Amino acid sequence: MLTWRIGDVTIKRIVELEATGGSAFILPEATPDLAKSISWLFPHFADATGNLKMSVHALLIETPTIRLIVDTCIGNDKQRDIPNWSNLQTRFLDEITAAGFPRESIDVVLCTHLHVDHVGWNTMLVEGKWTPTFPNARYLIGRDEFEYWRKEEEQLGNPATSPFGDSVKPVFDAGLVELVTTTHRVSDEISLEPTLGHTPGHVSVRIRSKGEQALITGDFMHHPCQIAKPDMSSAVDFDPKAAAATRRRMFESLAGDGTLVIGTHFAAPTAGRIVPDGAVWRFAV
Repeated sequence: MLTWRIGDVTIKRIVELEATGGSAFILPEATPDLAKSISWLFPHFADATGNLKMSVHALLIETPTIRLIVDTCIGNDKQRDIPNWSNLQTRFLDEITAAGFPRESIDVVLCTHLHVDHVGWNTMLVEGKWTPTFPNARYLIGRDEFEYWRKEEEQLGNPATSPFGDSVKPVFDAGLVELVTTTHRVSDEISLEPTLGHTPGHVSVRIRSKGEQALITGDFMHHPCQIAKPDMSSAVDFDPKAAAATRRRMFESLAGDGTLVIGTHFAAPTAGRIVPDGAVWRFAV
């Protein structure tokens, strides 16, 4: 388990899935040859043949006053279009408990956006019904993000087996969702930051404590190779041009300022700092 300390705030990574290769459906331009041209990706973020290493993980945050989980991965028992993500049976809940974060202790569930691999453990299957996994938590979801996906679901007839239907709507119906702005302040140390483009209401998570800072990316980038190739958008970006503009803006602001950047899909060591590298940037770990 990877752990970081930002002032009085502790952040822990809980991995659900890791994979090397198979990322072409997300980043089709990130071929092995392209990866090999970015020397600093090795050995952490690509293997010797240029296959990208990626991770699906949640981040547990403890401040002096609250406990959060950021992005709840894919989840167990859910039928998904991606075969390797369908009907998972992982020990995710056991692992967060072992990390000292039993599900009943979580105060806030924070969704950077509402894609399938960021909302799955919002709910769990109990006696055939999707039930909120974190019963004592407020589920913070961006209002624009929520309304966009709710309208999409209505147009599709509100399928119960969609990520929205099985992982978002049940917690909303249970009265646990708080719809927030893209600049919402969660606590003295935690705030949201708009990083639009991947989805209509996508946010990242800023952590500030005792003069130190960290940023949890969400999916404004999926892999460190995009730091060297900021105009390379994901195949699933809602607005590729806006996503590329967000990356450039964020890299320019982060470069050299000491902020610890924690990638939501970055393989271990997962966190590092963005530094200038000629006309673009690189990830220093």
